[in-house]
Amino acid sequence: MSRIGRMPIVVPKNVEVEIQGASVRVKGPKGEMQRTFPPSMKISLDDGVLEVKRATDGREDRSLHGMTRALINNMVVGVSSGFERILEVNGVGYHAEIDGKNLVLYVGYSHPVVMEPPAGISFETEAKTRQIKVLGYDKELVGQICADIRKVRPPEPYQGKGIKYLEEKIRRKAGKAGKV
Repeated sequence: MSRIGRMPIVVPKNVEVEIQGASVRVKGPKGEMQRTFPPSMKISLDDGVLEVKRATDGREDRSLHGMTRALINNMVVGVSSGFERILEVNGVGYHAEIDGKNLVLYVGYSHPVVMEPPAGISFETEAKTRQIKVLGYDKELVGQICADIRKVRPPEPYQGKGIKYLEEKIRRKAGKAGKV
């Protein structure tokens, strides 16, 4: 059996879970999410604990078992406490600021790059630390927005300028003539 798929999901008190066949709707203080899963996954809710069981031990059901449980867990965690990713802006004159809800990036182009947040996403910046926080209740959407922001100016290996994830290590290269 899948190690991830076997683990139960404890639903917090402030989160409502509604299961209708293969569709799961989760509602909490941060927002509401709904997702339809394959009908071969049996999802049950007993006394505030969600469990995912698979119908057969076939290859496809085994691969879907852990993924289904992980997606439901991400929905429960997202609507109760939310997700956060931190990006770091490196470079002389590079910075980010908030204009209303929009994120404005100054990263060496002739114009500022304006990014509008989709529903359920918010941005925070700290001027002194040059960090951008992306907050939201949908883990997939938070990750995709971070990837889009990083794509505006990816970090380059020679000087390390650009936008990177906080935990990301940039592999640095020596320049011409192997200078250090």
